Amino acid sequence: MKNNYYKDKLYEIIFESDTPAGKGFDILLIISILLSVIVVMIDSVQYYNLLYGKTLYLLEWFFTILFTLEYFLRIYCIGKPTMYIRSFFGIIDLLSIIPTYISLFLPASRYLSVIRILRVLRIFRILKLILYIGEANLLMEAITASRRKIIVFLFSLLTLTAILGSLMYLIEGEENGFTSIPRSIYWAIVTITTVGYGDISPQTELGQIFASFAMILGYATIAVPTGIISAEFTTITKKQNNQVCSGCGDENHEEGAIFCKICGTELD
Repeated sequence: MKNNYYKDKLYEIIFESDTPAGKGFDILLIISILLSVIVVMIDSVQYYNLLYGKTLYLLEWFFTILFTLEYFLRIYCIGKPTMYIRSFFGIIDLLSIIPTYISLFLPASRYLSVIRILRVLRIFRILKLILYIGEANLLMEAITASRRKIIVFLFSLLTLTAILGSLMYLIEGEENGFTSIPRSIYWAIVTITTVGYGDISPQTELGQIFASFAMILGYATIAVPTGIISAEFTTITKKQNNQVCSGCGDENHEEGAIFCKICGTELD
C-alpha cells in the first residue's frame, strides 16, 4: 500500500503537469536538458575543450546519470512500462542517455548527446497550463491526418517540376546551362521552392518569362500544405482532451473519452 502511494506520488510529479510539483519538475527538467546540450556544444569547441575539458566531461556524466535515473523512475511509476518505452518520448529519453555510455568505447559518440535537445518538446506539457492545449500532440495528429492529402500534393508537385524542367530544357538548351532534363528539373525545384541558388538561370526572353511563371506558381504552392494542416489542426482541436493516461502517459484522447485508446486504462 505504501509502495503504491510512492508510485502514485512519483507519477503525479513526473507525468502530470497540472500540479505545482509536476510543473516544477518539468521546468527543472527543461533547464537541465538545455544546460546539458550547452555543455556538449561547448566541449566540441577545441579552445574550451583544452581549457575546461575535464570539467565539461564530468558535467556531461552528471547530466547523463541524472537523466538515466529519471528514465528508470518513469518506467517504475507508470502503469504500463512497455507502452512508455515504445512511445515517442520514451525512445527520445533512451536515445538521450545512450551516447555517453557508448563513448566509453567510442569517445566521439558522446557528441551525439545533443539529440537530447528533442526532449525540450516536453515544454508543450508546461505551456498547456497557461494558454495552450497540447500543441505538440495536436500538430503531430494534424500532420498524420493530413498525410494522404500531403502525399497527393507532393506527387502533383513532383509531376509539375518534371514538366517545367523538361520544358525549360527545350527552351534554353545545353548552351545556357540546362545540360539535361534532370538538371532542368533541379532548377524547377529550386525555383518553385523560392530557394533560388542562382547557379543556373534562363538567358532567353522566353525562358525568363517561363521562369517568372514558375516563381509565381511557387508562392502559390507554399500555401497549399499549410492550409491542409491548418484545417486538420482546427478540426482536431475541437475534439481534443489532453488528460494524461496513467497507464502509458499518452495525452491524445478525444473529448469525453473514458478509456485510453492506446492501452485501455480508465481515465481519471
